[in-house]
Amino acid sequence: MGKGYLIDTNVIIDFSANRIPAPGKKLLSDCLDNAPVISVIMKIELLGFPIVTSAITDLVKSSLIIGLTDEIVEKTIQIRKQYKVKLPDAIIAATSIVSDLTLLSRNSSDFKKIKVLNYLDLFQL
Repeated sequence: MGKGYLIDTNVIIDFSANRIPAPGKKLLSDCLDNAPVISVIMKIELLGFPIVTSAITDLVKSSLIIGLTDEIVEKTIQIRKQYKVKLPDAIIAATSIVSDLTLLSRNSSDFKKIKVLNYLDLFQL
């Protein structure tokens, strides 16, 4: 696994709705308490909902947000070509890989096929 965690949008939404099982909730709580990391795509997704809670806004403000670099763009292109995943998911995976972070997500249908990605489903702990 990587040196830290990149938290996917669906995990933050599930956490806000109290839908994550206890073992996953503990790990995520630790991540959120210690400088959470999200990608610029996740920021766009989270703040782009019609109704955004203050808890989500505060979380985004307190997070380290990884933007698009040339290296992430190149890795995104490779992932899109090799695994044929949607652009936002390819950017998220590339951000995780390039940043040496383990991705926390429940989108196993797309992410588990990307062999070079360190991926953890908080619902499967």
